[in-house]
Amino acid sequence: MKITRFCLVRHGETDWNVARRLQGHTDIPLNQHGIAQAIQMAKALKAIDLQFDVLYSSDLQRAASTASAIEKQFSVKSISDQTLRERHLGALQGLTIDEAPQIKPELWSIHLSRNLDHPLEGGESIKQFANRIHTALENIRTRHAGQTILLVSHGGALDMMYRLASNQSLESEKAVAVPNASLNWISYNGHSWQVDKWADTTHLENVALDNLDL
Repeated sequence: MKITRFCLVRHGETDWNVARRLQGHTDIPLNQHGIAQAIQMAKALKAIDLQFDVLYSSDLQRAASTASAIEKQFSVKSISDQTLRERHLGALQGLTIDEAPQIKPELWSIHLSRNLDHPLEGGESIKQFANRIHTALENIRTRHAGQTILLVSHGGALDMMYRLASNQSLESEKAVAVPNASLNWISYNGHSWQVDKWADTTHLENVALDNLDL
């Protein structure tokens, strides 16, 4: 069976990323640096003449705007998919990592403990989030078997994809960085997933921020 390849792109920077504010499903736009990162990333893909068959993106505007830079470089149209959204962080959304322990101390402790079943007061549990992302990835893989898929999503979502491809457990601490506008490669050989390359930011002019999936 032919190998199915994914190039996973995290969206460019937002003001909430800079403020270390938890975004989740909150629909925050790219800032000027994030727009520049998206353009640099798209131009880098064009420079290496990346051959891909389809472009997918989360429907949240920070991902959709990042995908738009790719659309312009390659004259393609992305497929918007809300199942590729970031984890819904419930009552923690909108709080910075300094505010959360003060305003929601118990909930923040639960979040830091990686409780797999707690939905964070109206959000998604880690298990629910993992199931959503894994189902989305498998659906796209099945739909485009043997092809190369370019996919724009979020830090937490890409971390879940990394865990799937590397067999990392949901309970374990985050093992890799997922910088803004980074390129991350995973593949499926017909039997199993593997991570091919991760957190490539060599195409960016300045430092890119990691995600807040603590």
